[in-house]
Amino acid sequence: METQSLPSDFLPIIFQVIVALGFVVVTLIATHFLGPSRKTSDKLGTFEAGVKVVGNARQPFSIKYFLVAILFVLFDVEVIFMYPWAVNFRELGWPGLIEMFVFMGTLLLGFIYILKKKALDWN
Repeated sequence: METQSLPSDFLPIIFQVIVALGFVVVTLIATHFLGPSRKTSDKLGTFEAGVKVVGNARQPFSIKYFLVAILFVLFDVEVIFMYPWAVNFRELGWPGLIEMFVFMGTLLLGFIYILKKKALDWN
């Protein structure tokens, strides 16, 4: 027989959430008023990997950068699927090996397609 939860059963959780949110708000306000505030031109200036900003940030640039990044993520995620297969290699047997060859073949076809489309050429 199941017992039904009463609203009073959730009071400790609600109290903990209120205390946590209160701590965050109090900490943010306290650091804003009590912390040092030294605003200099160097601190207020933009910073990107130690290179001084020159020109407008809204200049168009090649989409190749994003394409390479997306392809990296795509193939990186596919490699993640190989780890469980490697861990369970003996238990999966021949069917698991064949399925992994099909999976790797699909990845290889995708990679060949990318090379044929010259997606990785930077010229």
